[in-house]
Amino acid sequence: MFSISKDFAFSASHQLGGLPNDHPCSRLHGHNYIVRVTLMADYLDRVGFILDYRALDPFARWLAMTLDHQHLNDVMPHLNPTAEHLAGYLHKEVCSALGLPDDVRVVVAVSETPKTWASYIP
Repeated sequence: MFSISKDFAFSASHQLGGLPNDHPCSRLHGHNYIVRVTLMADYLDRVGFILDYRALDPFARWLAMTLDHQHLNDVMPHLNPTAEHLAGYLHKEVCSALGLPDDVRVVVAVSETPKTWASYIP
């Protein structure tokens, strides 16, 4: 299987519900997020690509317009904006923006800090 990955960055705030009041994530705070999109396929196109990296530009624009310098609780009001939920939410957006064939697998990983990652793997 072949794979490619590309990282994207944005900054946003959030506040997680369901935590004790003394938990740091229950308070309003922000992160400089990294989103890693990985595409996997058993084949390459005639050029030798799974997908040209430039084809990810629509997702980069959507990310900048929709999430950068936003409050994630407002953008995703139906979800507690954990890194795990954010990875699932972004997976849907990547697939929608790219219109990939069904046999291309998409994995989205989200980092809130340099040491933490959450992924959505369908």
